[in-house]
Amino acid sequence: MGGAFLAAAVLARLGGRIGLPTIPLFILAGILLGPHTPGYTLLSNPHDLEMLSALGLVLLLFYLGLEFHLDDLKTGGRKMAIAGGTYLVLNVGAGLGFGFALGWGTSEALVLAGVLGISSSAIVTKILVDLKRIGNPETRPILGIIVVEDVFLALYLAALQPILSGADSLSAMLVDGGKAFGFLLLLALAARFGTRIIGKLMNTKDDELLVISFLGAAVFVAGISEMFGVADAIGAFMVGLMLGSTASGERILKLVHPLRDAFGAIFFFAFGLSIDPGDLPSVFWPVVAAVVVTLAMNVAAGLAASRVYDFGTQATANIATTLVARGEFALILATMAAAAGLDKRLSPFIAGYVLLLAVLAPLAAGRSHWLARILPGPRGGGDGGSDGHGGGGKDGDKDQKQVPVSV
Repeated sequence: MGGAFLAAAVLARLGGRIGLPTIPLFILAGILLGPHTPGYTLLSNPHDLEMLSALGLVLLLFYLGLEFHLDDLKTGGRKMAIAGGTYLVLNVGAGLGFGFALGWGTSEALVLAGVLGISSSAIVTKILVDLKRIGNPETRPILGIIVVEDVFLALYLAALQPILSGADSLSAMLVDGGKAFGFLLLLALAARFGTRIIGKLMNTKDDELLVISFLGAAVFVAGISEMFGVADAIGAFMVGLMLGSTASGERILKLVHPLRDAFGAIFFFAFGLSIDPGDLPSVFWPVVAAVVVTLAMNVAAGLAASRVYDFGTQATANIATTLVARGEFALILATMAAAAGLDKRLSPFIAGYVLLLAVLAPLAAGRSHWLARILPGPRGGGDGGSDGHGGGGKDGDKDQKQVPVSV
């Protein structure tokens, strides 16, 4: 385990020097030191890290729940719903069509709909920070789309779990789905109306007791969720949603951050261990086709969002390129697909797809002004004007500092 942490850290440090995000580098470290790659093998059995990997997944979604608030849906208003809904229709719809076109199976197509349809909030946030675009007017709709995706993800995983569990008949599937949604509804009601009681139970001035309490709650509810057919990650997400609204929410967010980073790295590393590089050539062309589809749908979604917010071409290009990244959610789906015994080509396909887009996304976002030159519509940023260079150069960074946050 120590070797896994160190290998992931060293590779991430090297990649950070050229501006690459950490997620694909953690996966690459697992591939290079796994049993399927020639040379030194750090772990011959990926299952040795299975529990730690599961904990990493739980903490990733728990953290996301802490950052998400039900009021976020109200503050964005109608524009956020339209932009986010349009993004999902275009990308999830294209992913579903792409999955059926591959002919790997119906369950596989449903998994691919989520893989191609949902952005990586971790990479998107990192891109916005690294390119100094937090103050840009198009950043608010970008984050709004992420919020809408998060809500969709919770419902999507809850609906997908009974299908992947292999229910014997339609009635059995409906029963499994009813149990899953019933438990999800119970968690949602607790998050909406039980915040005061939960807050009192969690309230303590001792950081040690607070860490033990929220970690126990997240893992325990994640385990119970699995028993009811809800993905463990979604159970953890709902616990984060509950605790994020309590008086201890800010402290929990700060305390869980290093735990999320450490065990999240193990989750991505363990996923890399399970990938056989020899399988990647067999899915090379499907991966390339999926990347092309994703790029095209993101440009279309960027144009649609800019129409809603009355942005110019530069803001459109910024939206399109920033949201291209795929990461943690795609790997969650890959883990679920492997556990359900779906087509073995899914794991290498998802690995190649995530790796390629995770590398391309920050590079494309930093050069979004190239895309802006060929897009239809008024020149410039729109809505007060974002920078004319997409954060890709010194002039762009200089302009961005003069733009007020549009909240």
